Amino acid sequence: MNKSIKVIFEDDDILIVNKPAGLLTIPDRYNHALPSMINVLRSSGRDCLVVHRLDKDTSGALIFAKNAESHRTLNLQFEKQEVTKIYHAVVGGIVPKDEIRVDIPLVQNPGKGGGVLPSARGKESLSIIKVIERFKAATFVEVNLVTGRQHQLRAHVAAIGHPLLVDDLYGEATEFYLSSIKRKFNLKKNTTELPIISRISMHSFSLKFKHPATNETLEFEAEYPKDFRVLLNVLKKYSSLGDSI
Repeated sequence: MNKSIKVIFEDDDILIVNKPAGLLTIPDRYNHALPSMINVLRSSGRDCLVVHRLDKDTSGALIFAKNAESHRTLNLQFEKQEVTKIYHAVVGGIVPKDEIRVDIPLVQNPGKGGGVLPSARGKESLSIIKVIERFKAATFVEVNLVTGRQHQLRAHVAAIGHPLLVDDLYGEATEFYLSSIKRKFNLKKNTTELPIISRISMHSFSLKFKHPATNETLEFEAEYPKDFRVLLNVLKKYSSLGDSI
């Protein structure tokens, strides 16, 4: 299997991987040549079934079922909101409250950009946001996606005025640079500054659910990828408020 794919856990019924950013969960409907997580797994000899999805540019914990019964059982857990899905994200600005309950229905955006929009006509969507650490121009948060709608986290943090630090669909930034926070930033002659992170600043950190065969409660965490670790490190070093909880 692709060396960039890290298996967190595997048995006869389930497979949990740490999906890298930039890889689709399932094949693109228009371009089947684009690499996807499910095709990478199947090419390694694993006959897996998709249970849930992560956006292409979201990294982190992702579950696959290895047989039809596990697939059915896990799907029911997701439908009944019995799976705890914890994300870590960096949003723009300083979030003032330590915890925010965002209960805003979401509906598909018919516009060109796609995605979702807050709407009373939308599907019930609940996110619980907790501050982990505040910085001068950003906030590191933990988000419990109680429901699991498309783009829920991205839309909800934008709806409260704190879009992801990097998110060109629900925010404005496509990349984040050290020069934006480091005073007296000097670039070597004839060099171009490279972004610290150039994809949405969120990571699927942990999943808690019941094993489909044994009914044992399981919880798995996915390590941060390099770009997310570096982002947090530079914010701590150059944008610290010394305010963590």
